[in-house]
Amino acid sequence: MSCYFVAQISIHDPMGYERYLDGFDEVFERFGGTVLAVDDDPLRLEGEWPGTRTVLMRFPSQAEALRWYNSEGYQALVKLRQASAHANIALVEGEG
Repeated sequence: MSCYFVAQISIHDPMGYERYLDGFDEVFERFGGTVLAVDDDPLRLEGEWPGTRTVLMRFPSQAEALRWYNSEGYQALVKLRQASAHANIALVEGEG
C-alpha cells in the first residue's frame, strides 16, 4: 500500500536549504519514492497552513518511506534542512 510523505516547510536560510537540496535526489532515488508536488504557494481552502513550501511524495510502502527517512544518507541531509528550515512532516497511508 502506498505511503505519502507530506511536509510543510518554512525556509529561513535559502542558501543552507539549497545545500540540502543539492544532495537530496542522489539519496532519494535509491528508495523507490516519487516527488508528486512541491509548491511554494499552495491554495489554502480552510484553516492554517504554516510554511513557505509544501512537499508531497509517494513511496511504495510506509516501510520504504521509513527506510529512506532513517537512512544514513538522508539523516546527514536532515541536519542541513533542520539548520536552514523548520518543518512539519507526516507519513500518511494510502487507501487500498
